Amino acid sequence: MAMTRSDATDRLLDRFLTELRDLAPVAVWAHGSLGGGDYQEGRSDLDLIAVLDGPITARTVWRVARLHARLRNEALVDKLHCAYLTPGTAAGAERRHLIWRHEHLGKFPVTPVTRRELHTFGLVLHGEPPTGLLPPVPDHELAEFVVRDQRDFLRREVDRASNWTQDIWVDYGLVTHARAAVTLKDGRLITKREALELLPGLGAPVEVVEDIRRRRYEGDDAAPSKEWTARRAELTRAYLGPSIDSLVRAYA
Repeated sequence: MAMTRSDATDRLLDRFLTELRDLAPVAVWAHGSLGGGDYQEGRSDLDLIAVLDGPITARTVWRVARLHARLRNEALVDKLHCAYLTPGTAAGAERRHLIWRHEHLGKFPVTPVTRRELHTFGLVLHGEPPTGLLPPVPDHELAEFVVRDQRDFLRREVDRASNWTQDIWVDYGLVTHARAAVTLKDGRLITKREALELLPGLGAPVEVVEDIRRRRYEGDDAAPSKEWTARRAELTRAYLGPSIDSLVRAYA
């Protein structure tokens, strides 16, 4: 698994950890592409979890917001996402946590997939490892979440035609579906690169898979033609709709 990471990524992570010291973190972990070894600088998100020592109060929220404001001029900062937990709130996949993502604060769960990633290949940037603070995810809980996510979220989004003219939806939809298929079949988590390698064998349109590969791994930033954008959307939706339905029937 190739990983592209340069001084810009390391500088942002170092600056983030320095700014975070005043909040007394017990641990900071990376998951997603950075944890799994498939990180592509400038394309991949920097997905982090910070476990803070103490309750998350209104003052904590203010301090977290100020922390991220101080980082706003750093390269790649738009890719930085971080969930803030405490040792007392780490359990429970349904619990909503303070999360900075897309340059805003909100409250969202830390999903069973993220939790399993942390136990499987979480990268410790500071402090204790995930096994000491985060309860493990039972296989049935992971499978139930994956089915629910495919059925209740991704399948509904397939019906929104406007989504699929956007690179981000094409990439997300196909990769997430392949990863879901492997998790439900084998109980494994795989990288985006592995998902792309498996997609043609799952019946995905090869030309769309190659389009994703060129953009993610070969640096092809050329704007697609209107004709290809429209055709890519049709191919992706025609594949994903029936494939998600079949997967859900098999594992629901």
